[in-house]
Amino acid sequence: MLTLIQNALKFPQKTAVIDNNGVFTYKDLLDRSQEVASCLLGNANDLNQARIAFMVPPSMEYLSVQWGIWRAGGIAVPLCTTYPFPSLQYVIEDTKADILVVAPEFEKILAPYKEDQSIRFISTQDFRSLGNRELPEISTDRGAMILYTSGTTNLPKGVLTTHENIEAQISTLVEAWKWSQDDYTLSILPLHHVHGIINVNSCALWSGAVVEFLSHFDAAKVFEIFKKGHVNVFMAVPTIYFKLIAHYETLSESERSEISNCLKKFRLMVSGSAALPVSVMEKWHSISDHYLLERYGMTEIGMAISNPYTGERRAGHIGQALPGVEIRICNESDEIQSLDQPGEIQVKGPNVFKAYWGKPEATQKAFTSDGWFRTGDIAIMDVGYFKILGRDSVDIIKSGGYKISALEIEEILRTYPGVKDCGVIGIPDEEWGEIVAAAIVPTSDLHSEALNLWMRERLPAYKTPRKYLIVQDLPRNAMGKVTKNDLKKLF
Repeated sequence: MLTLIQNALKFPQKTAVIDNNGVFTYKDLLDRSQEVASCLLGNANDLNQARIAFMVPPSMEYLSVQWGIWRAGGIAVPLCTTYPFPSLQYVIEDTKADILVVAPEFEKILAPYKEDQSIRFISTQDFRSLGNRELPEISTDRGAMILYTSGTTNLPKGVLTTHENIEAQISTLVEAWKWSQDDYTLSILPLHHVHGIINVNSCALWSGAVVEFLSHFDAAKVFEIFKKGHVNVFMAVPTIYFKLIAHYETLSESERSEISNCLKKFRLMVSGSAALPVSVMEKWHSISDHYLLERYGMTEIGMAISNPYTGERRAGHIGQALPGVEIRICNESDEIQSLDQPGEIQVKGPNVFKAYWGKPEATQKAFTSDGWFRTGDIAIMDVGYFKILGRDSVDIIKSGGYKISALEIEEILRTYPGVKDCGVIGIPDEEWGEIVAAAIVPTSDLHSEALNLWMRERLPAYKTPRKYLIVQDLPRNAMGKVTKNDLKKLF
């Protein structure tokens, strides 16, 4: 039996999930997921790793479907609820999904599949109790889930993880971040991504904690829930913290005081999925007394590196290797670098994915000859903590023989009074290979000449942007990451 299910059996009467439809116990979740599993199986005894794509909003229903797929022996393929049809079609057809499970509100967008004879279309309204039929025994080396890479650098690839991979990804965080049955978390992140699925929902439910769902992000609503005093663990992306801070600053002094006092009682607050600006970290600390815990992970590995739960959380750094995860820094020839030299983060451990779905060549290319996963992220060890310098491709600009960190330049740009947000990229240049360019979201009128002089006082000339572009907003994917290939098209 899967550990997630075994653990749930220890807390039958304890609250597991709260959503718009009510309060549900662990027994409710087990019973409902058993119903889903029975329906999915039909006349079969085991789904035998059939791909089950599902489009369900964040809710008890989502978890019931996800757990039901796993308990029936299928591979869960969660679909992003905000994607247009072509993106959904790409995932459904790339995975060769056998069954499509759809909540009523999404039946319209996926209507073409209702007539498709090659796929079984099930509405969540069709799930009904078929009795407690026997479910298959699931070995942990089976495929469990396919999530798609964010596509910030190329066409998304399906990342196949096994139950063993998922259990390793959960258990390392439960240990490192001290999850327990006394915890209560607010789940606001998209559930087609490892951050929401593993770090929030699965860690909480593994531990016997409570997950409350907010169907869509609303800063005022988040603070209203916080003020009730139940939530003590919160995880989000930097964009969400930025929006919470912006809303907080519109409130009266008494409302601010009430929220701050509430936030100070939290046990843990985490930021991830994109680089956390130091300015946001410091502002959030001034509001909550919490230094956000930054960590490092990817769809392919879950989380691998984290700032400490107890101990110094260093701004601009991602911390140290998580329990059970091996990390090394290598040069372009996969030779281990000395600790003071930048190189690629390479990862080994039971948390590392099995394969890119249907892409054996890409899978082989992703690993070194001795079995380490190449992340493509460049980092350096800085006084005992890893510090990300950027992606090997999009965040490392190669100009005139220099390797320049786009993230370093962005961090400095964000401290300029007229800059609300920014994205830095390299654009092709015949003389230099690439030159540094910056897209700026301004807070008010911005004069690039004054900004350029200010930047030159803080950075070497070769790191100072040669081109500036004023934009209303930066292009982002569903997880709030700036899509730098889209940004390049603006220049």
